[in-house]
Amino acid sequence: MQTLAHFADGGPGPWILLFPLIWAALLIGGVTLLRRAVWRGRGGPRRPAADDNSPLTVLGHRFASGEIDGDEYWRRLSVLDEQFGRTGKGGAA
Repeated sequence: MQTLAHFADGGPGPWILLFPLIWAALLIGGVTLLRRAVWRGRGGPRRPAADDNSPLTVLGHRFASGEIDGDEYWRRLSVLDEQFGRTGKGGAA
């Protein structure tokens, strides 16, 4: 330890041993920032954009606004499911 830091003859002192910790912290911080930038949509996995003009979306909006009732909604949804081949069960898109 005395040879590494050689603080007895005017060398840098024992604080020189903190440099590996500083480099590790900088490396971990840089990797963390890079991962956050990538996962927030700047080069990360892409999600398909919502298509506001798709028939399922239009049907859902019409039902939500009260233009059509529940029976008509489910009837039209079943037709759209057959036409577009949606496999999921449940509500609208």
